[in-house]
Amino acid sequence: MAILRRLFAGSLCSALAALFLLGLSSAPGLADEKFEEGRLAVVTADGKRHEFSVELALTPSQRAQGLMNRHTMAPDHGMLFSFGETRLVMMWMKDTYLPLDMLFIDTSGKIRTIKENAEPLSEAIISSNVPVAFVLELNAGTVRAKSIKPGDTVESPLIQRGDIQP
Repeated sequence: MAILRRLFAGSLCSALAALFLLGLSSAPGLADEKFEEGRLAVVTADGKRHEFSVELALTPSQRAQGLMNRHTMAPDHGMLFSFGETRLVMMWMKDTYLPLDMLFIDTSGKIRTIKENAEPLSEAIISSNVPVAFVLELNAGTVRAKSIKPGDTVESPLIQRGDIQP
């Protein structure tokens, strides 16, 4: 009988622990963030327009989550991070399974620097090297395939609104 009580108690504790963890996964700040969606275009120096559907990372918790834990992204999709101000930006690829190209963008929409093929799951810091207000993450290889370079521009309603503090 004592063995049955121990087994039941262990099962009950396991069940309660599982319910607790399940509750935590839906707690505010720990659940997957929801992102607004938008469209933007990258316009290269030779006038070519490359259109993308993007998710908008606008809040601190959305920026913290970013593209973490995703295993696929359509070729014409990405994520646009807005930092609400112009500053040096540091990114990393922790818990990000997709190799990415990162475009660091100023308030005018000009691409200032680019990091191609950021290594998935890496905790290495990726710096904008200059103050920027936005980062556009695209599938790795997009920058090369579309001949995107620093000095090209990103046209987006979010960037054109100009609601960033200089």
